[in-house]
Amino acid sequence: MTPSDLKHRPPLALTMGDPAGIGLEISLAAWTQRNDRYIAPFALFADADALIARASHLALSIPVHIISDIAEANQIFPVALPVVHTPLRANAVPGDPDTANAGAILASIEHAVAAVAQKTASAVVTNPIAKSILYAAGFKHPGHTEYLASLSELHQPGAQRTPVMMLACDELRVVPVTIHIPLNEVSTALTAEKIVSTSRIVARDLQTSFAISNPRIWLTGLNPHAGENATLGDEETTIIEPAIAQLQKLGIDVSGPFPADTMFHEHARQSYDAAIAMYHDQALIPIKTIAFDRGVNTTLGLPFVRTSPDHGTAFDIAGKGIASAESLIAALNLAHQMATTRARTAIS
Repeated sequence: MTPSDLKHRPPLALTMGDPAGIGLEISLAAWTQRNDRYIAPFALFADADALIARASHLALSIPVHIISDIAEANQIFPVALPVVHTPLRANAVPGDPDTANAGAILASIEHAVAAVAQKTASAVVTNPIAKSILYAAGFKHPGHTEYLASLSELHQPGAQRTPVMMLACDELRVVPVTIHIPLNEVSTALTAEKIVSTSRIVARDLQTSFAISNPRIWLTGLNPHAGENATLGDEETTIIEPAIAQLQKLGIDVSGPFPADTMFHEHARQSYDAAIAMYHDQALIPIKTIAFDRGVNTTLGLPFVRTSPDHGTAFDIAGKGIASAESLIAALNLAHQMATTRARTAIS
């Protein structure tokens, strides 16, 4: 996919994340690489003064151009970093998050989603946030994804939205059915209905956002050796296999359950387009082993494309100039590719 192919697409809306983390500096770093490799054009919703201060702190000479309309971003991007000014209440000190800035962090996300809803941006890419900072300021949502779903409801009432987290890199796409819950609650939370719902969304979005016409999906088991014929646990026979049967009746190419410890090696990965795992670490350990600096977190099941770097705020290294922008660059380019594929699918 080349710049000439996509030059008429709206830019991406990139949020600032927590300004005390590495979000500002990896955004700066991504822009500096635009001439050395293809970087999808984006506008950053952030405090321009904080961005300039971080660039100065890192001894980076980067032109920052404040825009009032995100539509200006494509024209500005080749010569300056386009910024939709989103003012902070307190100075952004690297490594020292401040609850006073929670409102601006949320405003950055809100404005980015609004831009996509108004079709002036093609997708949302989110820099990492610290939920604890937002909770301290009265944030009511469990996390980033749930907040994005609620914002999408404001702009597109009634649109289908069941957020599903996919982790993606060139070598692997993987989805956990259950996510941020204690391990001892997984078997209770895991249901055939949840597996079916998740798998249907994955199959649909592989078609509409990844241009895979007949997606192949493999499911892990929950227990060691996928239950070993129910001798090591019966969730495979009572929950996962019935879900697979339902999905196959719907015409979805689903196989499993397979032992998780043999599903992620190179040869096995050639047999499927996405893997669905039963719990968080079962999904995230393989992708972070394969592509720790390149993995992308993308939210399926929303009426717009959203991606994010697959790492956190990294307060411990913020401002030190050592944060890698690779995951953000991958998130920007994957968002652009997904949005373009969705647009082409809608036209066809």
